[in-house]
Amino acid sequence: MRERGDLDCAHEPFMYDYYVHRAAGRMPHFDVQPDHPVTYPEIRDMLLARAGAGPVFFKDMAYYVTPYLLEDTGFRDRLTHVFLIRNPEAALASYHRLDPGFSLEEAGIAAQWQLFEGLRAAGRDPVVIRAEDIRNAPRRMMRALWERIGLEDAPEALDWTGDVPRDWAQVGTWHGQASRSTGIRPMEPDHEARARAAFETAAAITPQLRDYLAHHRPNYERLARKAITLA
Repeated sequence: MRERGDLDCAHEPFMYDYYVHRAAGRMPHFDVQPDHPVTYPEIRDMLLARAGAGPVFFKDMAYYVTPYLLEDTGFRDRLTHVFLIRNPEAALASYHRLDPGFSLEEAGIAAQWQLFEGLRAAGRDPVVIRAEDIRNAPRRMMRALWERIGLEDAPEALDWTGDVPRDWAQVGTWHGQASRSTGIRPMEPDHEARARAAFETAAAITPQLRDYLAHHRPNYERLARKAITLA
């Protein structure tokens, strides 16, 4: 989305409300920037101010905003909502590598479904896209996504330089592999088997991951049934 060149992008701005203002969790490798707003209203107003100069794209975790966003109808209805979902075994194993002590809520998928359902009940039409589908057919899936949300096609955005976004500095450790990439890598043929193996390895260290998977998998499956499919 950054490489498109027509969007002002913000990386997880509402994490400051969750981790700094409310102290609802503990995120390792988070270098808090002293000039960043920390409450939900302040962060929302910052994004709205930036939107006065042009369209803004921001990526956040659903559990950061679910307590507020569904009731904040003015802001909610100005947004175009897209949900990116990922095989929960792969997602949980990946999170565990960087933060073995992450919470059930921080796994995030249940909050995605809660937010999705709340938006649908409010008459919104959120879009769902699977990470695996993007990796298997990046050109076609991104074109389909951009069409659904009213953006021009931008095939050149699928390749990028090694320049690391400035606002990744606060959470740089979380994005090491992405920072070294220059495009979207295709899925490995044995992706699902590798994801299961990685999950089992993590669960052997942290057994409650099995409870996390049981809790979140039904929410993932509900969202997956709503995902964009290619004709």
